[in-house]
Amino acid sequence: MTFTLAVCAEMVFTELPLLDRIERIHDAGFAAEIWGWTDKDAAALAATGATFTSMTGYVTGDLITVDGADDLLHTAEQSIPFAQAIRCPTLNLHGTGLGDGGIPVRPVEVVTGDMWLAAERTLSRVAELGERHGVTFVLENLNTEVDHPGTPFGRAADTLALVSAVDSPHLKMNLDLYHAQIGEGNLVELIQRSAPHLGEVQVADVPGRCEPGTGEVNWPFVARALADAGYDGVVAMEAYASGDSDLALERFREAFTV
Repeated sequence: MTFTLAVCAEMVFTELPLLDRIERIHDAGFAAEIWGWTDKDAAALAATGATFTSMTGYVTGDLITVDGADDLLHTAEQSIPFAQAIRCPTLNLHGTGLGDGGIPVRPVEVVTGDMWLAAERTLSRVAELGERHGVTFVLENLNTEVDHPGTPFGRAADTLALVSAVDSPHLKMNLDLYHAQIGEGNLVELIQRSAPHLGEVQVADVPGRCEPGTGEVNWPFVARALADAGYDGVVAMEAYASGDSDLALERFREAFTV
């Protein structure tokens, strides 16, 4: 089983300008990922020759309010031409808009039944948007204990429930195993349950959010579980380098060479 290995350019080689980071990632044999696009030049990114596997697929909005849903759909549609310009097939979403430091713009402490239904309706519209434009949106789980308190639908179990309810090839899960380890654990069973709905997997070790091999997770075991579940898509290191970025990339490659 061979995964497509990608590295988030926002978190490694941080002493370099973004384009130089992407070129270093590309030269090392990895695909690249970025976060928001509004401060970036699509032509310059494309000129690096890198393969891009994921980017943030909205600017503002949320899944549960009327105005927020309309805003999310509007900015998701605005994101698609940028994604197409850099040949990025996957656009990432969260349970709500995130502000400074990853804190939700509209924190939600209790998610009601009405909110679940509203989120499903919004994500159905997102899937229809993806189908019209030939792209796939992925819904990422986020931990609320450490990094993103107040994020609704933060658990992987929540994103799995929503994605499976919408049941569209244009809406998949982005299973972030760093966030899942903090919020849920039991990663192998989570992978097995999520496998049919996966559009991407992201990894970082716990604690510290650095490259695989720096924390408590047995990443080669996790990689084998992904392969045994039949997953052969993108695995992205969305992690900081604990020291040298080149070494961090090699540790990631070693952990996910199955």
